[in-house]
Amino acid sequence: MTKNKQIRDNNYSFRKTIKMLKQYLFNYKLLVALTFLLAFLSVVSSLLVPVYIGKCIDTITNDYFNISEFTNNALIIVLLVFITFILKWGLGITNNHITSNITRDIRKDAFNKITTLPLKYIDTNPSGKIVSRVISDVDTFSDGLLIGFTELFTGVLTIIGTFVMMVIINWIISLIVAVLTPLSIFVAKFIASKTHKYFERQTEDKATETAFIDEMINNLKVVQAFSHEDENEVEFKKMNDRLAKTSLNAVFFSSLVNPSTRFVNNIIYAFVCFAGAFIIIKSPLGLVLTIGSLSTLLSYSKEFMKPFNEISGVITELQNAFVCAEKIFDIINEQSEIVNKDAMELENTKGNIEFQHVYFSYTRDKRLIEDLNLHIKKGMKVAIVGPTGSGKTTIINLLMRFYDPTSGDILVDNINNKEITKKSLRDNFGMVLQETWLQHGTILDNIRMGKPEATLEEVVKASKETHAHNFIEKLKDGYYTVIDENGNGLSSGEMQLLCITRVMLLMPPMLILDEATSSIDTRTEMKIQDAFNKLMKGKTSFIVAHRLSTIKEADIILVLKDGKVIEQGNHNSLLKEKGFYYELFNAQFLNSNNY
Repeated sequence: MTKNKQIRDNNYSFRKTIKMLKQYLFNYKLLVALTFLLAFLSVVSSLLVPVYIGKCIDTITNDYFNISEFTNNALIIVLLVFITFILKWGLGITNNHITSNITRDIRKDAFNKITTLPLKYIDTNPSGKIVSRVISDVDTFSDGLLIGFTELFTGVLTIIGTFVMMVIINWIISLIVAVLTPLSIFVAKFIASKTHKYFERQTEDKATETAFIDEMINNLKVVQAFSHEDENEVEFKKMNDRLAKTSLNAVFFSSLVNPSTRFVNNIIYAFVCFAGAFIIIKSPLGLVLTIGSLSTLLSYSKEFMKPFNEISGVITELQNAFVCAEKIFDIINEQSEIVNKDAMELENTKGNIEFQHVYFSYTRDKRLIEDLNLHIKKGMKVAIVGPTGSGKTTIINLLMRFYDPTSGDILVDNINNKEITKKSLRDNFGMVLQETWLQHGTILDNIRMGKPEATLEEVVKASKETHAHNFIEKLKDGYYTVIDENGNGLSSGEMQLLCITRVMLLMPPMLILDEATSSIDTRTEMKIQDAFNKLMKGKTSFIVAHRLSTIKEADIILVLKDGKVIEQGNHNSLLKEKGFYYELFNAQFLNSNNY
């Protein structure tokens, strides 16, 4: 029963892939029609060549050699060969054009889909695996698609055309070829059916290895810091060996197709030779066959069987291609974030935030936030503290609508945040995370990412307020220094200063600071805190902090544990309560004194 269900699922997946491919092909229907026309004409011209070769042979074997007739036939052969070359050249160009454009369209749709996917999908799928889908799998798919266009169309037309020509010349030999050829098809189909699972495993193992390499490269400093190179080498060797094994199995079994079908085809060719010679000598049933006609039939029988060899190879390539297509189409068919078309723009934001009976969990089996109720007024500084896994970052994710509550509501200025467009909601928040994010470009471009129209003077002013101006000026090209996503030699603190400056330039009505000064030295942190105080003046601010000394001035400190607010108040009132916050603060104070 399980096996039947798997077969049904595979068939459904295949039909779904074919349907999507048809949609992409429909965008280039004129080029596809041109492909069919060129394929038809190239097959016709190539099929006429053996006819005139046979005539040349008959001219030579006749008692009277007609040089004029032989020359005319030879010139026609040369002309047909040249026409076939031109048609196949045009067919290749057309197919390449179709394939390149479809590849471009698929990558564009996949990339656009990724930008609309909910954060949950990105969190639960390794980035390396997604990259492998969009780059490697699309390349494999396009290669298979190109082979499919060039070989499948011409192959089918060649089979039909050669069989018709053989019937016209001699129906007995045509019958022999028609009866024996299905053996070749059966062999190819049998082997191809066994190779699909190996190509599927190969694609999965390749994506897993890509994800591991991507993760290790991005975290190479951590790997080296913890001397984890040997363990990673062992893990990579396991993955690499597994990929090599699955690739070897896929290639081995798929490579059986061509020699097996060729073996069958050679047997058929031998039967045609024997039957043709017998007809020439004995003329059974009054059939007459010349040496030239036999030569033509032998050429046609080989041309008739040749597409089966090529198509069997194409089937193997297409299997791999369709496995990759299923993976990339799975991404394209993923459910995008639900967009409320009636959502409103958030304007003239004051910054009043309210959580009403909010429940949330990343997975069903593990509860996190339960019945969270908060009321935060405009201009308040809200600090969020608690042990790891208590839900601090989760509150930020809910505020920014990276995730939506399982139940309950979050209000911004008395408006449910689900009724506000995500763009306008996020435009009203300035966010500085513990992990810095930079893009390839100049320092200037990175700072004014959220405000592209900002002038250089505005950027310099913001940089001075965050104390980033001094180190920027010392760089080779100052604000026009080009950096990549890794910072190009900038320290972690300098990278974080750029992210802080980016927010300082925006001056949004609400702020989120998630360990924003974690990579900055104490002296610079004091200056940054002063800048933050100016920035936060009159603005609703959420500060996630592990160093409790940085949040003493907060209006409200929310103490989280196991997803619940167990204490709230200002610094002094919480210390007087001598509760969980008191324990956290004293633990940090004692540890800092020990150092």
